[in-house]
Amino acid sequence: MDYACSTTLGSYAIHFITGDCRCATKAFGPRLEFYKTFGMNTFSDSAVTALSLITSLDPMLGTIVVRSLAVSACACLIACSAGLLLGGWLGVARFRGRAVVLALLNTALALPSVVVGLVVYLLLSRSGPLGFLGWLFSFKAMVLAQAVLVLPVVTALVRQTIEDADRSHGEQFQSLGARRFMRSLILLWDERYALLTVLIAAFGRAISEVGAVMVVGGIIDGFTRVMTTSIALETSKGDLPLALALGMVLLGVVLLLNSLIALLRRWREQLDDPLPDVASRQASALAAGPAAQGAQP
Repeated sequence: MDYACSTTLGSYAIHFITGDCRCATKAFGPRLEFYKTFGMNTFSDSAVTALSLITSLDPMLGTIVVRSLAVSACACLIACSAGLLLGGWLGVARFRGRAVVLALLNTALALPSVVVGLVVYLLLSRSGPLGFLGWLFSFKAMVLAQAVLVLPVVTALVRQTIEDADRSHGEQFQSLGARRFMRSLILLWDERYALLTVLIAAFGRAISEVGAVMVVGGIIDGFTRVMTTSIALETSKGDLPLALALGMVLLGVVLLLNSLIALLRRWREQLDDPLPDVASRQASALAAGPAAQGAQP
């Protein structure tokens, strides 16, 4: 067997470093010129190459990033739609067995992602109850797995937020005749700024997940590769610059999302409650008035 044409995952990097690029070309494709130019022996070299991949808008990198954002956004939309309603109702409802339900909900927060992936895999397999859908190893399967992971997070955080708000001023709505479901909707709207943090946590949980999407989606090139699974795959192949570039983009997406949410939250707070600023200016003017008069001769 020709050693230079070995196809084991870790051998691609060995062939490249030793100067035999026949197999490295198969592994790295159009990104090979970056690795020839910058090298990939040290962390700094990999970081420089990763930045070059990002600034040059590498097609493979862009496709993976767009697919990851689409999967996580769809999963968060499904999970948040159900989790907001369910968590809001649990926050105001009082029924027998509620403690058991909350214990199961809190337990679901610690569900291993690979276990969720296994359950979804069994449901979507040909012999499973949802096998007729044909979703296994597809975009829809990854969305379903991430939605199952995100749903307990959203439900638990929303439940705690609404329950605290209900203790503070829920009796006022109850005295006006608002039933539990209507009271939960009112409190959801009243705590909308606090719930933005829940949306951030849900998206972060979804986009950083690797185990479930790897089980139900595989790592099919051009179809089901997302940022987290691609980082694991490219690291095992020795394509460290691409893995590092995906990691940088992942951190950048989370940072951008947090910044936009913070700006939106501040803008809405100022828009909904402009009176404190006016009152503070009037108080400053009144305080400055006597001082100015006392300074006159």
